[in-house]
Amino acid sequence: MIKVCVVYPNTPGSRFHADYYLRVHMPMAARLLGHALESITAEIGIGGEEPGSPPPYAAIAGFTCESVEAFLQAFLPVVDQLQSDIPNYSDIEPVVQFSQLTEFPTNPA
Repeated sequence: MIKVCVVYPNTPGSRFHADYYLRVHMPMAARLLGHALESITAEIGIGGEEPGSPPPYAAIAGFTCESVEAFLQAFLPVVDQLQSDIPNYSDIEPVVQFSQLTEFPTNPA
């Protein structure tokens, strides 16, 4: 199982419209990619390490999928549609990371 994370670094002066992202962009991503995904999440940053400090990321999207190949097979045909929507909610250049997932029990014996 893999996870694709799309992070939006929170830099001074950057613009990120969380309401649009959550109400329009992420539902569109779920509709376009959903057939290939195990799960999809969106995180909106609310704070950093120090109390009252800004979050290091404006948002983080997570797409869990069986494999990199399965994700790319779903993503590549719709990449233009998804990327052309970015200016509607942000001027931040997203950073993408593919990761191998390892799960751990939450209540180890």
